[in-house]
Amino acid sequence: MRRLPRAALAAAGLVLFVLATGACGKKGLPVAPERRLPSSPSNLRASVEERRVVLSWENPRSRFDNSRLRDLTLLHVFRREEAAGAPPKPAMLSGDEVVGYAEIARIRLDAAPPPGVEIQGGRVSFTDAKGLTVGRRYIYVVTAEDSIGRSSPPSERLDVTLLAAPAAPSGLIVAPGDKQVRLRWQAPTSLIDGGALSGEIRYVVLRAVGDGPLAPVTPEPVSGTSHTDTGLENDVAYRYAVLAVRVEPAGTARGPASTAVAATPVDTTPPSAPTNLVVIPGGGAMRLAWNPSPEDDVVLYAIYRGVGDGELIRIGTTQAPTTLFVDRDVSAGTRYRYAVTAIDRARNANESPRSNVVTVTAE
Repeated sequence: MRRLPRAALAAAGLVLFVLATGACGKKGLPVAPERRLPSSPSNLRASVEERRVVLSWENPRSRFDNSRLRDLTLLHVFRREEAAGAPPKPAMLSGDEVVGYAEIARIRLDAAPPPGVEIQGGRVSFTDAKGLTVGRRYIYVVTAEDSIGRSSPPSERLDVTLLAAPAAPSGLIVAPGDKQVRLRWQAPTSLIDGGALSGEIRYVVLRAVGDGPLAPVTPEPVSGTSHTDTGLENDVAYRYAVLAVRVEPAGTARGPASTAVAATPVDTTPPSAPTNLVVIPGGGAMRLAWNPSPEDDVVLYAIYRGVGDGELIRIGTTQAPTTLFVDRDVSAGTRYRYAVTAIDRARNANESPRSNVVTVTAE
């Protein structure tokens, strides 16, 4: 075998170095493959809802070298049942699997979300409803893959005990008022598996507009069995339900919602009375003027008249914002008494108290 001269070997080495480091036209040292891996999903959270575990997490936005992750394609959800009191098994990645954990879901981000998955921006929620047993303990991790199959390390482990949730509250009663609805209900008497209640029981109030979906009204569960929902629109139909939440040191569990009940707030507050009514007789008529009520929902003013000391009877109306009225049905020399009220636009109209009463003799 013929040996190449030393100079030729050096030249060949230089060519190989250039091909390895500079042929792509980029400067700098090559990046280690592990630093191009996607970062792990973060902020893994869970809630127990009836007999299901609802997971949520944030998808990674970058790789380990802090470059932007533009081609996140696939998510893997893994679960492991763990004995009570045992330390969670470490989550070690092997290929696209996590050793000792079962893969329970693959979520492709380039397709429509499958049932049980919701994606809002970078946050994903997944409902685990298969193969679970109340009272057991489960450990969850999530991994993420890019478009060429490079997988992130597993997320932090999440330890979830599937507590038995409370049964639904009963006897929900609603009392609509002015821009509000008052609710009260009975506490559940058992857990959904028939067991006795334990732990602290709190409640989430749910509301829907018309036939829309029920959504929580209270930002955090409330401790009592009553609640007043304020800031509503009058004459709008709402539906309400309540669910119970069991709170234990091992976690929380949300039970099923009660039967929904409808309620429509109504305006029951009358306007303020008109003020400073004056009546001027002359020319066979009475001319009335007054200061308006301050409320912006006043639609009518009602005029009342009494003959002598007789009862004040409504004789006409005028549309707001008009604050003038002429009564031509009068007889000279007769004494009359006048008052005015304001009426709002509520479905069941509210009428204000009467203004000051003015007594005048027709000319």
